[in-house]
Amino acid sequence: MHERKLPATLRFMLAARRSELLGLEDLAQTCALVARISQLVHALQKERGYSNLFLSSAAAHLRPQLDSLSATAADLEQEVRTALEQMDPNGLGAPDKTRLFTRIAHALHHLDELPGLRRRIRERLISAQDATATLIRLIGGLLAVIFEAADSAVDPDITRCLVTLFNFMQGKELAGQERALGVTGFASGYFDPQQLERLSHLQECQERSFSTFCRFASPAAAAQWQVLCASSSNLQACRLREIARSTHAGARLDPQLGELWFELHTQRIDLMQGIESHLEQELLHCCQQGMQRIRRELHSHRRVLENLSDMHNSAEQIRLFSVHSSGLDSPPEDGLSGNLARSTLDLLQHQSQRLQAMQDELRTTRQALEERKLVERAKQLLMRQQGHSESEAYAWLRQTAMNQGLRLEEVAQRLLNLATAAELQPLAGHRH
Repeated sequence: MHERKLPATLRFMLAARRSELLGLEDLAQTCALVARISQLVHALQKERGYSNLFLSSAAAHLRPQLDSLSATAADLEQEVRTALEQMDPNGLGAPDKTRLFTRIAHALHHLDELPGLRRRIRERLISAQDATATLIRLIGGLLAVIFEAADSAVDPDITRCLVTLFNFMQGKELAGQERALGVTGFASGYFDPQQLERLSHLQECQERSFSTFCRFASPAAAAQWQVLCASSSNLQACRLREIARSTHAGARLDPQLGELWFELHTQRIDLMQGIESHLEQELLHCCQQGMQRIRRELHSHRRVLENLSDMHNSAEQIRLFSVHSSGLDSPPEDGLSGNLARSTLDLLQHQSQRLQAMQDELRTTRQALEERKLVERAKQLLMRQQGHSESEAYAWLRQTAMNQGLRLEEVAQRLLNLATAAELQPLAGHRH
């Protein structure tokens, strides 16, 4: 039976499923972009590491390797740009993607500056610290795209995959920053107090990111993480951390240890890349499974609804030849027969329950993103109002949480509430 002849209730039920499928197809395109960004981020992290080593020493022999890494990153950047060209900012889902599109615009702006940065690195016209800071901002902009993709996703399974991937990538990025900082410290022969504070901050934030990753990771991904933690390169890198903490101006180390630090942390990050690739595949597989499931359900619902509608029409034909039938047996002209109405109600209830379950799971998964936003906003507030560095702001939040027996997110929320109340108080006084 042609779908146009279905009763309005049934047609709109099918329309709801088609809308869900369109949304999931759009989300799958975003997830494919996320996978490409993940690969680009890893390439840029490797390039940043060798750029830092190249600028921190007179190691001219690193130039060919650095050029090779830059070429790889440039190829992956082009793949990301091609994927972005295939996205339609004017599509139906665009109003829900305001922040995502804004993050993409910022990331593209930073990528446009990359050729000039590479030229300055080759000509040694920029310090290792400034080059690293610029690449940290660029990679941070790309990670922000993944964060917004997770925050705007409407499928709980895909959101979980995105949250897992984002937190793992964030931890891996912090590991890359730790590698760069260590190279600078060992090149100087010791770590000054500010570098040691930054080193401690990076390690604590890594632990936090990887802890969130473990909360949402699949058993397979979690098992890979346990293997990494027990690996020789990870254990040796941890021991070298302790050596770095023991240094000061009066207790210098051989600068050659910087190359060992770089090698061990590079091995550690390369192991992380294997897990990251696994998470990318889980994400894409989840998207494909979701779309296949909805297509099957849509096809099944269409068949069920058409059969129900055919039953309704057959019942009307039988009534015409029934001597016991009366006008009171007839449903309203635009309504449904009793059996069909009950069957339709069952389908509606099932769909409503499924959507509610999806919303409940989505709310739980998104809580990790909301908690992260709270902490970041609180840190920015402390940095702006108290003049703290990022490390100092985080340390203040953590210490306050420990002193008060609260979670970090609870302290951040209270701080933001106090700031909001302080802003509103002058306005209330002015009204009176």
